[in-house]
Amino acid sequence: MINFFEEDVKSKLQNRRVLKAWIKKVVEAKGFKLGELNYIFCNDDYILDVNRQYLQHDYYTDIITFDYCENGIISGDMYVSVDTVKSNSELFSQTYQQELNRVVIHGVLHLCGYKDKTDSDAKTMREQENIALDLLSNMLNPQ
Repeated sequence: MINFFEEDVKSKLQNRRVLKAWIKKVVEAKGFKLGELNYIFCNDDYILDVNRQYLQHDYYTDIITFDYCENGIISGDMYVSVDTVKSNSELFSQTYQQELNRVVIHGVLHLCGYKDKTDSDAKTMREQENIALDLLSNMLNPQ
């Protein structure tokens, strides 16, 4: 089950039904089963509070993923700052929606075991994001 929540923000998340099907396909393609995923869309101040309280980090970020996976079942809570997504979309010359979709699948890929702390891991993560985004594009625009 995939849930989307908003904490005092409007995520402007489009095609929720297709996004849920996409996320499920990505999870299954990685050899896992879908459990419960909760996306909590929030602002920068909210995610900074989460980062400080639970991770002892004092900085803004686009997503924080809490991993509750067990026995090959992908489950977790993902906090997404729509403020940082918006500023990153401008920084990387992407639409807000493109960047939001990238962040949404980024959290799932973390739950599937992908890391991004080293340059090599970050490169692999970006490749996996791009593969997943191509799949989404095909689902949204079937030929």
